[in-house]
Amino acid sequence: MFRIKMADLMIEIHNHYDYVEKMCAGYRAEEETGTTDFVIEATEEAIAKEQQDATIPCTLAYCESICIYREISKRLIQYNGFLMHGACIEVDGEVYAFCAKSGTGKSTHLTLWKKHFGEKARIINGDKPIIRWFPGQDKEFVVYGTPWCGKEGWNINTSGGLKAICFLERGEKNEIHAISSAEAIKRLGHQILMPKTPLEMTKYLDMMDVLLRNVPCYLLSCNMDEEAAVVAYQGMNH
Repeated sequence: MFRIKMADLMIEIHNHYDYVEKMCAGYRAEEETGTTDFVIEATEEAIAKEQQDATIPCTLAYCESICIYREISKRLIQYNGFLMHGACIEVDGEVYAFCAKSGTGKSTHLTLWKKHFGEKARIINGDKPIIRWFPGQDKEFVVYGTPWCGKEGWNINTSGGLKAICFLERGEKNEIHAISSAEAIKRLGHQILMPKTPLEMTKYLDMMDVLLRNVPCYLLSCNMDEEAAVVAYQGMNH
């Protein structure tokens, strides 16, 4: 058993294997005195099923980490939060979230931002950040790093205000344009782990409505040239 502080939440994890504990080393909170917000444990049955359903061979220890994050994600709606499948990078204190189908090139695109902006750019999370809504704050939607972050291992235990959401598509030319809330929610729905109960779904939809009214969304058609990062940044800061 160990505790982590992630997304400004104190989470106690009852683990069977050491893998997830080592993975969360940068988020450990044993010295913190705050009250635990919730406790998470993956059952042995759930872990075994995760291994059985996996499309590639996975250890039980790795499968436990997946189950634990899924259970954490289910609790987030109670704290005005959600898990997003996307890659988030911070430049000058503002965070840009990139979403795309697997294999489209999110990691490659973030590498282009790092190449162009250098030390000004920090990758908050490369695959599965948490976003929380804080009504009335200057930046109402805040992005958090998590240790569940994709094969590159890109994550920082920090947070930043969400500036924009950008959906990536491959293209020969680098072009970006704003998209409507209606188009954005169709695309975003594929990138978020949605709640199951009617009450939680209502809360989730209300939160998405606020998100799309306050955070601009874009569609970027891009190649793998460094110019793609410039076009994306300028397009979201015009």
